[in-house]
Amino acid sequence: MELLPTIWFIIIAVLWTGYLFLEGFDLGVGMLMKLFARNNTERRVLLNTVGPVWDGNEVWLITAGAATFAAFPLWYASLFSALYLPLLVVLVALIFRAVAFEYRGKVDNDSWRARWDWAIALGSFFAAFGVGAALALTTTGLPLNANGDREGGAMAWFSGYAVLGGLAVVGFSLLHALAFLALKTDGDVRHRARAWFVRLLPVLLLPLAAWALVIQFLEGKLWTWAAVVLAVVAAAVAWFLARRGSEGRAFMAMGAFLLLGSASSFGAVFPVVLPSTLDPAFDLTIANASSSDYTLGLMSVVAAVGLPLVIIYQAWTYWVFRRRVSAAHIPAAHSFLPAVAVRAFTTKG
Repeated sequence: MELLPTIWFIIIAVLWTGYLFLEGFDLGVGMLMKLFARNNTERRVLLNTVGPVWDGNEVWLITAGAATFAAFPLWYASLFSALYLPLLVVLVALIFRAVAFEYRGKVDNDSWRARWDWAIALGSFFAAFGVGAALALTTTGLPLNANGDREGGAMAWFSGYAVLGGLAVVGFSLLHALAFLALKTDGDVRHRARAWFVRLLPVLLLPLAAWALVIQFLEGKLWTWAAVVLAVVAAAVAWFLARRGSEGRAFMAMGAFLLLGSASSFGAVFPVVLPSTLDPAFDLTIANASSSDYTLGLMSVVAAVGLPLVIIYQAWTYWVFRRRVSAAHIPAAHSFLPAVAVRAFTTKG
């Protein structure tokens, strides 16, 4: 087994896990804008919990895609071309979501805010669903021929596994967001988020559990089965801690659940990076899909410097914005003149 391709497979798995951990809760918070928040004040509380960090969380998605492109170009080419339509939906959803974050508070009008609230909620849902579908198909396979090209039409990717993966990430994101809100807010939002977390954990994790079991029955190894068992234990611990009111520990237990579940899934399919459902001989592996050793070695040097800096910076950001948010911190809504209008008014005066 080649060392550098193995290392970069692990790095990419870590990047996807980091993305799901960080972006997972803010995608969930976006969906909860319409499912959980009762009024505009509560929606502003939810927005303020992720406002300072949501765009930084998306860096992990870009980095995971870029690392795949550089380290395993055939994996990147086959996956992204086969999933062109769902990944395009993810991109459009993230764009609408980002625009909605910026535009929602520009006008003090209920209908204006409602439209952008739906943009945030639906953008978050479709982004989470699309990423989940892509990751599920990475582990269960696509109809690839000997050249790594997709066979079939534009919807050849659509399958029960894709739907299961999409629902798994949506469910995890909602649950992770509830754990995050219980940790990051105060007052009624905090207590309701914790109650929802305790009540909904078994339901929201069902698709993810089904996905993990499918992968294990298809490709599981002894240690990956053990990781699945430990992930179940971590989820039970998170439920128990949340019920006791230990929100911070419950949130970290959810992180342990994700880490163990991700390790079990990526570990089960290793060394395959993208299975072919047409013929196992067409599978893309770390050996036939990777870049040269020179490229991987150079990337390793860059990653050894850059990745710790990114982690340190994001940890510092979360530390700076660590305090809880409550309705008492939210000022009254108001409209304002755009900067161009203000300048024109002052010049005329």
